Amino acid sequence: MIQVHIRFFAGHRDIVGQSEMTLTLEPGTTVGMLWERLSSEYPRLRGYTGRLLYAVNQQFSDLATELRDGDEVAYIPPVSGGTDTDATDDNVLASQADVALFVITTAPLDPAPLTRYVQTASDGAIVTFAGVVRDNFAGRATAYLIYEAYAEMAVPVLQQLADEARSRWPIGRVAVHHRVGRLEIGETAVLVVVAAPHRQAAFAAGEYIMDRIKEVAPIWKHEHWADGQSEWREE
Repeated sequence: MIQVHIRFFAGHRDIVGQSEMTLTLEPGTTVGMLWERLSSEYPRLRGYTGRLLYAVNQQFSDLATELRDGDEVAYIPPVSGGTDTDATDDNVLASQADVALFVITTAPLDPAPLTRYVQTASDGAIVTFAGVVRDNFAGRATAYLIYEAYAEMAVPVLQQLADEARSRWPIGRVAVHHRVGRLEIGETAVLVVVAAPHRQAAFAAGEYIMDRIKEVAPIWKHEHWADGQSEWREE
């Protein structure tokens, strides 16, 4: 028999009622077989079948992956752009003296040190995108947002997305900082900063990275409405 550790986030955690569990499984159990077991025990999970991502030991995987003793498994519900926040600070918080390029943090975001750090003498353009909390979605009034992330996996994914952009366009340094925790209206949730010799590449790469964050980065947004209701926003 093998034991695997399972992590639950966002809507999955709400359904299961806990953020993690350890299960004993038969050797040869795959990611797909484990999902079938979980969705049988928690039928509301079945609504996510076919529209989630899979991770084993913080690496994207697939349903056919065979699990081994001690593996950490995460079924990533649909993401919407945005850790238990205590898990991030020791590892990835940046300081002015030593800027981390890829960060999940509870601290307010400041673009100034990132724009200074990514720029080199060969760069003629720096593009900064800031995603800001607005006061409504589709006309429905928003009170505030709460972001959470699978931080241990999200940081490498952000770096991977920068590498993808670098393989497509002639760009230089890239920085991506994403905030988690409670954010009020007008606060910055995400910063994407791209340096490049020319502006076209910087603009294209920045847009690509932001689009990919909303597709694959394990970061979730919990929208709290002004009428007191709330829901996980799943793109």
